[in-house]
Amino acid sequence: MNVQAAACASDLARLLLNRFLEVHPWERIKDGLKRFRASPTFTYNPSTDKMEALFRSSEDGSLLLEDVLNLMNEKSDPGNRLIVILEEFQDIADYAPGTDKLLRAVMQMHENVNYVFLGSGESKMRALFEDIRSPFFRFGALMHLGRIPYDDFCRFLSERLAPLCGSRSEEFARQILDLSKCQPFYTQQLAAGFWDLYERIGKKAAVQSAAEAIIRSVSPGYAFLWTKLSMPQRIALQYIARGDKLQDIDAFPMSTVYSAVGRMKKDGLIVREEDYEFEDPFFGLWIRAL
Repeated sequence: MNVQAAACASDLARLLLNRFLEVHPWERIKDGLKRFRASPTFTYNPSTDKMEALFRSSEDGSLLLEDVLNLMNEKSDPGNRLIVILEEFQDIADYAPGTDKLLRAVMQMHENVNYVFLGSGESKMRALFEDIRSPFFRFGALMHLGRIPYDDFCRFLSERLAPLCGSRSEEFARQILDLSKCQPFYTQQLAAGFWDLYERIGKKAAVQSAAEAIIRSVSPGYAFLWTKLSMPQRIALQYIARGDKLQDIDAFPMSTVYSAVGRMKKDGLIVREEDYEFEDPFFGLWIRAL
């Protein structure tokens, strides 16, 4: 379940219940629905041959979410546990205050469900599970997934670009990865943009042109973000975008520079691999063009 697909706790409860109905027969869980503190409305969708639940918008989302999660635990087989995967889990922090505390309190009591939390916002995910003030502090084993190796990613892209651009597929794959820095989300975005461009104009298409189109589309957001940054943060980002060393910054004391960098790392603007890099490589390209 993608947490970003829900706007609030009650919406997440509805989506989770509908997914649960897809893997557990209606007859097995209908008695558990009687214990819900707010009764959902069910409709039958003949096109999918499935039951779909709907909650009234006036209901307390926290109570709905608690009831749904408890139902899933109650009706799951302890010998073959249900696995609930919550994607983009860092966005739970944007729900109503207290939702994260409720989830932790409910989930820690479940014995028949295994939970997996995925997130693309590395800094926010780390804060959720490593910050002592977070309800999910040390709730589970944290696994940092490294980037897909360049050669493997290049081979994957080349194979899929081959039907479109033939013998030049590897060349284009390498250009895409060089710009996207092997980050899966941005690689997918750039590859899709290039594919669309190639279909429209053929051999005149260029990966750089596809990247520029993406940057133009999100430029207003980058410009707004730029205005919110302090001068030490801006200068540090310019140095990172050019591949220069932060130690060469002489406009501010090093303590000020690294304090600014630490804040941006916490906010998810940059990440630390072998060196500091942009979480969003297109933001770095936008800064280089300033």
